[in-house]
Amino acid sequence: MGKICALGIVLSLLAPALATKSPDCGGILSPSGLSYFAEVSKQHVETILVQDLTGRSVSDLLLGSPKPTRNQIDSVKVVDLSLLLIPEAGLRLSIDADLGIAVSPSTSKVVRLSILADLHVERNPEGNLELTVSACKPTVEEVQSTEESESESLSSEADKEIDVDKICLEVSKLLVLPNELLASLTAQLPVTASCQLQYLPLAAPVISEQGITVSLQTVFLASGTALPLPVSPAPFSMPEAASASASHLTLALSEHYYTSLFLALAKDGAFNVTASSPLTTAAVAQKISQIGSLFREDLPVRLKATFRSSPRVLLEEGKAALKLFLTVHVGVGSPAFQNVLSVSVDMSAGLLLSVTDVKMMISAAAIEDVELSLAASDVGPVPDALLKELFLSTIREEILAQMNAVLSEGIYLPHVPNFIYTDVNVVIHKDYVLIPCNLKLQPKTGGQIITG
Repeated sequence: MGKICALGIVLSLLAPALATKSPDCGGILSPSGLSYFAEVSKQHVETILVQDLTGRSVSDLLLGSPKPTRNQIDSVKVVDLSLLLIPEAGLRLSIDADLGIAVSPSTSKVVRLSILADLHVERNPEGNLELTVSACKPTVEEVQSTEESESESLSSEADKEIDVDKICLEVSKLLVLPNELLASLTAQLPVTASCQLQYLPLAAPVISEQGITVSLQTVFLASGTALPLPVSPAPFSMPEAASASASHLTLALSEHYYTSLFLALAKDGAFNVTASSPLTTAAVAQKISQIGSLFREDLPVRLKATFRSSPRVLLEEGKAALKLFLTVHVGVGSPAFQNVLSVSVDMSAGLLLSVTDVKMMISAAAIEDVELSLAASDVGPVPDALLKELFLSTIREEILAQMNAVLSEGIYLPHVPNFIYTDVNVVIHKDYVLIPCNLKLQPKTGGQIITG
């Protein structure tokens, strides 16, 4: 995967406010999740320190040492790295690194470089989140020597005051990659070929002993242009149950989030269906006689379904359901379509939810609770029961197949590159869905940041 600093995903939770929006989802990063990021960040931190410190003299890091000494750093080993929550403030980064010093071919020493830094996140002029160091305190002490006389010499150097600016510049370098990851947080993510979504942090996080809580607004776009969707009627806040999870991270998605997803797809035309019925005009004319007078030859009957009203998702304990409100036009001809009658169709479909990597997988189960009624007709009145007899089976099959085809690639959840979700549990509650999960750093990818 290359040089990936796991601090980036933590910092995605530290966002400035966008007060004009209303959150519809969010997440809470637990202390165990923070510890995981610290653990997987050690290699990246060590790589940067090796690049910048190896070959330098210890005197380069100290004040009052204008002349270089022979005590050169020939190895760097990060022995400890931790990230701690500072309630109502930010994060505290602690790094302990052992610097191997080559004094002579036969003499070596080890100096412990300790760095304590407080981290904050700001919004830069480009509108991206950017990590900065608000405070930094480095210390150096000798921990091992092979020669007592040389040890005294090095100890004398170690007693000198550290050049804070030089050391804290190293901390700033450690933040370059996390800031690149932060810049990717608000990327437009594909839902379909022409529909995208975007997660925007709304408010400064709530940092407590339980973790880091953030609220997010989901924006849906068609060909890069934001779709005018209703804002959540009530701002969504993280349920108390989310902070009780032992997982690294718990995502929470509101009922409004799911409704907005399906409304965006409907507006984009993703669920529109044009399909052939197994019936022909001659077969339908046996039930609706005026069809025969309209068409002298036997032609295939075609159905075209569009949304007449916004879809809705209903979340109850342990189950999710999608309500669809369609108009199905019945007619003949392709591509020139001649409409004969139009049918209002209301139906419900159970939704099955799961997570793969960083995507939420949604599939529609069997369609039920279907109501058909005549909306318009060129062939006179048609009883609802007859409409069901002629067209219900095809409508069910085609709508279900179209929805599952559109949803088959999954929907990106809030995430940063190079991490996936594991040990996932999807729990459906009334009005919201909780997704407690652990995080896993992906295998090496040749040093590139994985997007999407």
